[in-house]
Amino acid sequence: SKISGGTPEVRETSHWYFPLGDYQARLEAYIREKSAAEPWKENVLNYCRGWISAGLQDRAVTRDLDWGVKIPLEGYQNKVLYVWFDAVLGYISSAKEWAERRGAPDEWRRYWLSPETKYVAFIGKDNIVFHCIVFPAMLMAWNDTHDGHYVLPDNVPANEFLNFEGQKFSKSRGWGIDVAEFLSRYPADPLRYYLGMTLPESHDSDFFWKEFQAKNNNELADIYGNFVNRTLAFCERTFGNAVPARGALGPLDEAMLAALRETPATAAGLFEQYRFRDAITGVMNLARTANKYFNDSEPWKTAKSDRVRCGTTINICLQATRALAILMAPVTPFSSARLWGMLQLPGTVEEQPWNSAAELLLPEAHLLGKAEILFTKIEDKTIEAELSVLGTVPGAVAAPPPAALPAKPTIVYDDFAKVDLRVAKVLEAVKVPKSEKLLKLQVEIGSERRQIVAGIAQHYAPEALVGKSIIVVFNLQPAKLMGQESQGMLLAASDASGHLLVVTPSGDIESGSIVK
Repeated sequence: SKISGGTPEVRETSHWYFPLGDYQARLEAYIREKSAAEPWKENVLNYCRGWISAGLQDRAVTRDLDWGVKIPLEGYQNKVLYVWFDAVLGYISSAKEWAERRGAPDEWRRYWLSPETKYVAFIGKDNIVFHCIVFPAMLMAWNDTHDGHYVLPDNVPANEFLNFEGQKFSKSRGWGIDVAEFLSRYPADPLRYYLGMTLPESHDSDFFWKEFQAKNNNELADIYGNFVNRTLAFCERTFGNAVPARGALGPLDEAMLAALRETPATAAGLFEQYRFRDAITGVMNLARTANKYFNDSEPWKTAKSDRVRCGTTINICLQATRALAILMAPVTPFSSARLWGMLQLPGTVEEQPWNSAAELLLPEAHLLGKAEILFTKIEDKTIEAELSVLGTVPGAVAAPPPAALPAKPTIVYDDFAKVDLRVAKVLEAVKVPKSEKLLKLQVEIGSERRQIVAGIAQHYAPEALVGKSIIVVFNLQPAKLMGQESQGMLLAASDASGHLLVVTPSGDIESGSIVK
């Protein structure tokens, strides 16, 4: 014993068991049926397969403890329920309590006892066994002997673990973030967006302060916020803050409207598959497309030379801002509400049908509100202040400094000057068959299209890279990896823990641009 120094004693005791092994065949069939109807995450299926292949054993559901829920049987008052046998039942009891508070005590049955219910359990990977095996077996046992049948989970989209700056969260060492303190210094939406884009959907990921800053500054502020502000400000200056008429459409307009029509359905499909990171990336790519459309249409020129064409551009851009308000509402709800107010639209953004984002519902001559900055940039000194206080709680053990990474031999400038670095835009990305590490990218480098094979599959979903600007070695001799030709190499940064981040330029810059 670390407390007393004494040697533990071996004692005999008796426990109540749940016959989990009796339900193995039914659990296998249940998981097979549900995952066929709606694909389950591979990490969840692998976890379940591991338990089932080892053979399910009867599971003790009592403990010899002084605290906990007492066993309601005479002679067993010294035993309590095992927390995870009791905890999952809290989902049902909390629903009953909710119904009673609403004055409709039977309302909970509409959820838990209705075949119309779709039950999805959002959890962490360490709780997969309880939600995919233990709880379903408990509900099966009840359903076998009662008329009211409880619904079982349709899907359990468990995430892996989120770490913090390369280490596990630790309250005792002050290694982490207090949410209340965080929200006293920053708006909620940038945090929601960053966590959505950093979700450990298939492997552990990290919260990094500088990545949080980059996502806020480079994406929310420079892409989404910039597009909204420039569109509304231009409309105010040029069209008296009223939505201009939409005239004849050209190829640029048609391409922009196609993106508007496609994004809601694509993002909805990804959300329904619990691929939140890919869904959010798809919506942000719409903002990227809208920014490019604004630039390519050059309304500052057509305002003088062709006012009808200028009006068409701004009309379509305003329709895009309305679409973005709806599509970003699940992730950045407070900013979407503010944008809805700037557009002076009736109702709330949350009330709008999702698919209405694909429609051009801003009427001509509709008067807009005052444009505001949607996202404020976070300064370097602010982030440095956050990093400086990590691990400094009273009495805490300071977090160990990151290990120094080995340096390569010094080179002269002429050696570096031989490397031709260019900005490339990712057009397509797919996994290389039979490889866990490789992704095959089709990239645009100026007027040239190339294929690059990169060992980043364990860090990025292919869809998350499409539309991104990256930095590549342009003059690298082609090589073959797993039978696939690679015509260059992308730049990525890796820390001592193996966390890898693809290097991307700050702000919009044309593909093919030379990196110096």
